[in-house]
Amino acid sequence: MSLAITVSQAEQLLRETPFTQSYDFRLHLLSEGECVLDVPFQQKFERPDKIINGSVYMTAADVAMWLAIMTRLGMNERAVTTDMHTSFLDGAIKEDIRCTARVLKLGKRLIYGTAECTSSRGKLLTTHTLTYIRL
Repeated sequence: MSLAITVSQAEQLLRETPFTQSYDFRLHLLSEGECVLDVPFQQKFERPDKIINGSVYMTAADVAMWLAIMTRLGMNERAVTTDMHTSFLDGAIKEDIRCTARVLKLGKRLIYGTAECTSSRGKLLTTHTLTYIRL
């Protein structure tokens, strides 16, 4: 089955969408119902104790899920986050993060998925459950 969004379209969205630009997300993998983003470390992500702040993980999970959903719906049908639950399991210090999001159920109205963020060494940092609604 072909994707409803191409890799080049997803990369263009990451480059040109204002709220994603400051994170410098890099598309690592795009497949049906799945998106893997790399988040290069930036000093501005650090809290005063040098741990990467939680909003970076949550934004990465949300954006990865947004793109994963687009692989199924395309760019013309819109869906927005209605709910996100995040568990912070460990912290990262001065390292890149990888976030993997997967669509679990694409319903007529609601879309359910999960995401995980890992360190550059593969350590599980966060887990997320997300619900989107089709507009």
